[in-house]
Amino acid sequence: MEPNMQSGGQAALNTAVAIGGLLARTRKARRVSQLDLAGEAGVSARHLSFVETGRARPSRELVLRLCDTLGVSAREADAFLLAAGFAPAHKETPLESPAMAEILAALRLMLGRHDPLPAAAFDARYDYVMVNAAYAAYVNACLEAGADDAVGSAPVVPLSLLPAPRPNMLRLLCHPQGARRLLGNWAEVTREVLGRAARETRAVLADPSRAPPLDEVQAHSGVARLLRTEPGSGLLVPVEIRQPDGTLVRFMTTLATVGTAQDLTLRELRIETFHPISG
Repeated sequence: MEPNMQSGGQAALNTAVAIGGLLARTRKARRVSQLDLAGEAGVSARHLSFVETGRARPSRELVLRLCDTLGVSAREADAFLLAAGFAPAHKETPLESPAMAEILAALRLMLGRHDPLPAAAFDARYDYVMVNAAYAAYVNACLEAGADDAVGSAPVVPLSLLPAPRPNMLRLLCHPQGARRLLGNWAEVTREVLGRAARETRAVLADPSRAPPLDEVQAHSGVARLLRTEPGSGLLVPVEIRQPDGTLVRFMTTLATVGTAQDLTLRELRIETFHPISG
């Protein structure tokens, strides 16, 4: 029995060290002091210090409370729970699962009703999940122009669940033969989208493979410098899409999420719709 007890004790110690280090790195990345975090989470600073140094293993409740106080995502919170030796708090259902049929039908209805204006749904990586006919025409135009390594070799079919590997919004924006040909204010739009993606993924400690391909797209000519330029002073950055006759149509875009989603796949889903503006 003694070897097993020693093995169990070592495993518990390893778990405590893992979750402690994860919490400490996240707290420091968010520039929160140990004292402030302890106060907001309702735990003593001494106990939090013990947790971060691996001298004490936090309870499941405390892990979730600390995650909530630090403002980490649901996916990150599950990674914290796993590091602490607990089961994840959220399930994750692939979009291809039969259980998602009702959700996909609703998404198809929403996007379809927005035609002839563009609308698209994308995930945390900024991979397109589904697009309507107007948006598909935009994506396929980039494909025809030679951005097949960003879009894929097959035309995008409107209102269908796009097969993996899916076209990626950031790749489409930054590819030399991609959206920069179609957008009248490509630099402004791309800077805003890349900045948003960077803010969303800052200090993410979960699976890096789920992060947007920011480093990859910044390798394209003229992209990296966009993040170093100051934003404009306007109320918003419109999206100016060049029409076949050369005219520009200006849009305001809105982003929506799925309300009360209990599944990670649905929590990370974003729906972008375009609305024409003048001026």
